[in-house]
Amino acid sequence: MKFFTLKAEQWIPRTPEELFPFFGDAQNLETLTPPWLHFRIDTSPNEMQAGARIDYHLRVHGIPIKWQSEISVWEPPFRFVDIQTHGPYRAWIHEHTFEPRNGGTLMRDHVQYAVLGGTLVRKLLVAPDLDEIFKYRRARLGSIFGGAH
Repeated sequence: MKFFTLKAEQWIPRTPEELFPFFGDAQNLETLTPPWLHFRIDTSPNEMQAGARIDYHLRVHGIPIKWQSEISVWEPPFRFVDIQTHGPYRAWIHEHTFEPRNGGTLMRDHVQYAVLGGTLVRKLLVAPDLDEIFKYRRARLGSIFGGAH
């Protein structure tokens, strides 16, 4: 299985302690997901922690998809990792880190993923979609918390 990597970072003028609770509420995933994906949460945990699972559905290029994520690491207020246990990717491991920096927080995303169809499908469909999704997420976080877009 061939893995690809996506990295993103954004500085937010808030402390990790101020930011992390936002990510601890699964409902905020809808806030950070572009409307064109028609993202909706089906079930989410009462409390986010390692082992918690979130079930949701979305549409990618008009195709309905069910996805389940599991929180594999939960280390408030500095780090958490979610993995796809069911969904469109052969593998999806997303590490979120929150590093105190210059009176705010440097948020970093590090995603390792594998796709069905390999490099060509990734290049033509997946990578452009992920770029747009993370661009939207960056803008939403900037408008909610301030900071660079």
